[in-house]
Amino acid sequence: MAAKRILMLVGDYVEDYEAMVPYQMLLLAGHHVDTVCPGKRAGQTVKTAVHDFEGDQTYSEKRGHNFAITADFDAVDAAAYDGLVIPGGRSPEYLRLNDRVLEIVRQFAAANKPIASICHGQQVLAAAGVVEGRHCTAYPAVKPELLRAGAQWCEVNATFSNAVVDRNLVTAAAWPGHPEWMRKFLELLGTKIET
Repeated sequence: MAAKRILMLVGDYVEDYEAMVPYQMLLLAGHHVDTVCPGKRAGQTVKTAVHDFEGDQTYSEKRGHNFAITADFDAVDAAAYDGLVIPGGRSPEYLRLNDRVLEIVRQFAAANKPIASICHGQQVLAAAGVVEGRHCTAYPAVKPELLRAGAQWCEVNATFSNAVVDRNLVTAAAWPGHPEWMRKFLELLGTKIET
């Protein structure tokens, strides 16, 4: 299997597990992952947030780690990548305001390249206008945005462990769904995983 080039869009207060774990899983599978953030260059970092489900009406939030940026955002050429990962957390709420971020997402969608988005990452997909008529899921608080953007909402079980695949798009509700979410993304990339 040839290594694939994956682009991951992050920003300050990206969800810690939703950036760190997919990054490590994709490296483990033999792929090259570039992490980028508007306004940041390779060698810099973004702060992460840890969101947890502790029985409250919404998730709790704690400061996480520093997550390394490995490539320059301004130099991103979507055509050079085989897939896109959009983690959740707090960063999607402002990344979706960046026109270049939205253009990159549209380029991946137009080229029918695999896109994996999780939790609040779907805010970026909705803002980019790439979910109309598509089956997807997200953290429940994002459901109204997806519906307004024309997506077909798919319920997942209470543990957030199910991923939803619609052609080149694989979405999940939150980090407990990583195993299935990443497995489905790797399948879209053509990566063989022995089970």
